[in-house]
Amino acid sequence: MERILFLGLCAFSSFASLACDFSTVKFEHDFAAARLDECKQLNDSTYQLTLIPENTPINDSPWYAFKVVADKPADIKVVMKVEDGTHRYPPKISQDGHNWQLQKYRLRKNKMSFHLKVNEKPTWISAQEILTNEQYYHWGKHLAQQQHISQEVLGESTQKRPIYKIETKGESKDWLVILGRQHPPEITGALAIFPFTETLLSDSKLAQKFRKQFNVLVIPNLNPDGVQLGNWRHNANGIDLNRSWKNFDQIESKIVDDYLTSLVNNKQKMRMAVDFHSTKKDIFYTMPSDYGMQQPYLVETWLNSLDKAYPDFKVIQQPGNNPGKGVFKQYFTDKYKAHAITYEMGDNTDRRFIHTLAVSAANTLMTTLLESDPVTGK
Repeated sequence: MERILFLGLCAFSSFASLACDFSTVKFEHDFAAARLDECKQLNDSTYQLTLIPENTPINDSPWYAFKVVADKPADIKVVMKVEDGTHRYPPKISQDGHNWQLQKYRLRKNKMSFHLKVNEKPTWISAQEILTNEQYYHWGKHLAQQQHISQEVLGESTQKRPIYKIETKGESKDWLVILGRQHPPEITGALAIFPFTETLLSDSKLAQKFRKQFNVLVIPNLNPDGVQLGNWRHNANGIDLNRSWKNFDQIESKIVDDYLTSLVNNKQKMRMAVDFHSTKKDIFYTMPSDYGMQQPYLVETWLNSLDKAYPDFKVIQQPGNNPGKGVFKQYFTDKYKAHAITYEMGDNTDRRFIHTLAVSAANTLMTTLLESDPVTGK
């Protein structure tokens, strides 16, 4: 689409390091995971920002993240609109880029607006909390300080960013695989994968017993390019990685497939995979119990156990079979005849509950796997 620029309008891609500089007010996006595509000043105190996807067609998940600074204290109004999509994420505000709260806003005719008090200290605005590649690295590095855990580079992304694996090996040949951040904006899935993994790798008696019988492989951030660029959905090639598990034409999914294949060729066994995502509600996408996996009721047993632990929360299980789409869950089950689920947290689910549920999910999964019997399928 041809874009006509005029006085008072800034336009740039997520690859740029420019700021929308309107003399006394600036909108900056020169940091990791930032995204702001066009902006213009409508009057003395009103600014219109436009969100544009990396390419189309694309899932309707407009991401944005920017900072606002002013030469002197001012009250401004921000109006945000979306091209090729509709607003999904209410704005979050932060004064330090780490602690976030919901910003009051108004949504009318697909334009989202809100008022800000700004000054020379940056005010952060983002679709969701910001989790960068660097934060993933330091989290993994901290986990790897434990003797039984390692963090190593599994491979490189399209733009040559490292993709890390966190791994612990026990006394058996059975593996639990954890995957995350195929889609950059899906932060609540990331907020779940952290406590879920930490619980699996903890020093609790249950976790120690579990790791003797199961090896754990965690690939928490499969799409570091999309994370860095603030993409809505895709990797640096404009491809949805969770549709690339059939032809493996994207290096990110191919790296994982190659590694899992090498483990199985070395007489290891894939037992289960959990892929973390976000959507509009809390839901667990599973494979149908009659699909032909070993231990057909394993996931159902696990999630039923989790559901019983929360009388006021419904653990929704939605079985589904999507052959040919290149989804990780389908790929893993088809190739290894083992269970895989997509663990989805709602965009607006309470963050403390996300943490609590993830800890319980990890503990009930470990218990279920330890009590399972490959022969009877229970």
